Formats: sequence, C-alpha cells, structure tokens
Amino acid sequence: MLLPYKTAGCIEAGCDEAGRGCLAGAVYAAAVILPPDFKNELLNDSKQLTEHQRYELRPIIEREAVAWAVGIVSPEEIDRINILKASFLAMHRAIEALSTTPEALLIDGNRFTPYPGIPHSCEIKGDGRYMSIAAASVLAKTYRDDYMMQLHAQCPQYRWDENKGYPTRAHRDAIREFGPTPYHRKTFRLLDDRQLSLFD
Repeated sequence: MLLPYKTAGCIEAGCDEAGRGCLAGAVYAAAVILPPDFKNELLNDSKQLTEHQRYELRPIIEREAVAWAVGIVSPEEIDRINILKASFLAMHRAIEALSTTPEALLIDGNRFTPYPGIPHSCEIKGDGRYMSIAAASVLAKTYRDDYMMQLHAQCPQYRWDENKGYPTRAHRDAIREFGPTPYHRKTFRLLDDRQLSLFD
C-alpha cells in the first residue's frame, strides 16, 4: 500500500524520471504534489501498470494534484553532461516549473543533486512506496512515451512505438542496418560491438 506522504503537514513533491536507460530520445522527469487526502487504488509504480492503466491515471493525477510539472533534457544535453546528471537536471526543471513551491522533495532512487532551498530525501524504490513518487513516475513515463511515438513517426524502422528507445534486440539490429539518428545518444553503447565509431 502506497503512503500518502513522508512528513505529515509538509508540502511534499514526489519526483521520478523515465528514459534513463534508453539509447535514443530525451530523458523526462515529473514532479507531483498531491493533496494529503488523495486516494487511488490503481496508482502504483508505473512499471507495475499496463499502458492503459498509466494513461487512465494521467488525467486523474493532473486534475487532482495540487501541482504537477514535467521536465525534459535532450539527447544532446545528455551527451554533454552524462545521463545521471541529465536525470537530475530533468527533475530540477520539473520542480522549477511547479506552480506551488514544495517544502520537501521525495526523490526516487539513491542519489540526487540538491535543489536550491528545498530539502530532499532519496527513497530507494520510492515509486512503489509513496503516492507522489508513483504519480510522478506515471506522468514521466506517459509523456515520454508520447514523445517517442512522435519520433517513431519520423523514424519507423527503429520501432520506437514498441521499444520506446530502450536497447532491445530489434532496436540494435535497426541501428546496425540503418545507422544512428540525431536522436540517438552518442555517448551510449549503441551496439554490443561498436560505439562511438557509428558517429564518425
């Protein structure tokens, strides 16, 4: 059962990211502040939900949240600063875009670059423990999936409608056959046997 908050009476924003392990596309993050009395039996870590359930939850979260926002870091930025820093930057951008300033941040994972002026708590597997982080995981995942579907329309041979940019065999086979796109992350190991030479 997900917990509504960590510190009673505190305005907490849950934060999570999506797309960190992908070979292509931006990394997305969301920040969500839920009301203390928020309840939804379906809400869970987005990885435990079906695609239909995630999209069913998204408008509910957006309608009932005190505040929510999504942050994005491009593939070019990922290559420049590395994926870990990019994930934190996406969270920072989401937090900055919130219409209500939280008093504390609940971060999914075990590391985070502190956001100026707001204390944070890193929560391992927090998306399966706290409602606000679970809600953030749903928003980050669905908005990134929408983005990957747009990229798929431009580059259908990579099957991003199915793999969403993750390193599946079909995705790597397409990279081997057609080469990388501008949306691929140059600093990632795109193939099992070659890496940066793909962009030479």
